[in-house]
Amino acid sequence: MSDTPVIALRDITKTYGESATTVHALRGVSIDIAHGEYLAIMGASGSGKSTLMHIIGCLDQPTDGQYFLDGVPVATLDSFALGVVRNRKIGFVFQSFNLIPRTTAFANVELPLVYAGVKKAERRERARSALESVGLGDRLDHTPNQLSGGQQQRVAIARAIVTNPSIVLADEPTGALDSESTAEVLDRFDGLHREGRTVIVITHEHDVAERAARVIRLRDGAVIEDVRQSGHLPSSRVGAQR
Repeated sequence: MSDTPVIALRDITKTYGESATTVHALRGVSIDIAHGEYLAIMGASGSGKSTLMHIIGCLDQPTDGQYFLDGVPVATLDSFALGVVRNRKIGFVFQSFNLIPRTTAFANVELPLVYAGVKKAERRERARSALESVGLGDRLDHTPNQLSGGQQQRVAIARAIVTNPSIVLADEPTGALDSESTAEVLDRFDGLHREGRTVIVITHEHDVAERAARVIRLRDGAVIEDVRQSGHLPSSRVGAQR
């Protein structure tokens, strides 16, 4: 494992608006995230966790401070390079799934590979393999409205990992799911962590955060706690707590 953090944030600030209307979303956040870590970022609404997620995911830029991704200053990357990072290095999973409604699970998962310019035969094989890895090898031709919420989120996870990213960034990934589906999705995140990927979950749910090896809590745009946990909870306990 490399000694260089996969993500290094140095005194990150983010403000919106001007003078009296200025909102300080992040206030001097400094975090190192190692390769292969499983991290949960927690906080109430307005704590800054969504803003931090957007910066980590290269979807937004900080007002001040430095962000190093695999040792590279993100501020030096142009729009094309940032697009490549988002397509190949970071896999995104969102609460609302963000699947294309009238498109099959297979086509949804294949799409990032189309953008990446992967040849048809290879991308079809990789899309099939990704769906099989989340237990949906028999749902390739189903559209989102033919799938349960948990199945839709597993399609979203397959889409996130089909480009083989080193980082999986999930924003409230279980917020719209029942306890059984939550356990299934979190089991898959456990698997991604065991495979050596860096898994970062943004959540306000304590039972979800307890699956992670490390928990960072934000309040009013600042880190108020950074703790390491002894291990993951079994899925049965997660389901029982919801």
